[in-house]
Amino acid sequence: MMDLDLRQIEVVAVVGASRDRGKFGYKVLMDLKHGGYEAYGVNPACDEIEGVPCYPDLASLPRRPDLVITVVPPEVTEKVVREAEQAGIERIWMQPGSECDEAAAYCEKSGIEYMRDACIMVFRREQGVGGR
Repeated sequence: MMDLDLRQIEVVAVVGASRDRGKFGYKVLMDLKHGGYEAYGVNPACDEIEGVPCYPDLASLPRRPDLVITVVPPEVTEKVVREAEQAGIERIWMQPGSECDEAAAYCEKSGIEYMRDACIMVFRREQGVGGR
């Protein structure tokens, strides 16, 4: 698990970003964008969401993110943590519903810091970060 100060995060990627305004993949991406972060979506089905660029996978991102947030089913999160390690990404946030024990164990084994059982949007507000 990680001790995260969101003021030290600049670039974020949301795996599972969605155009559907009712889905958390959309809400998390927009929350981070409006919070002042350089945000990217990761979704092979679209190339942008309301002006936020989207990419098919982590390896395609133009910058390595300081933090990857998963908003996908647990079995996809398992694949994402492996992809993150290959891309040199050191922090993963597993949104509620996307976390799984296998992904957490992989993070621990690989030295990737991770967070689970907490919502990034709530955490950001609790830290008073945003509107940069």
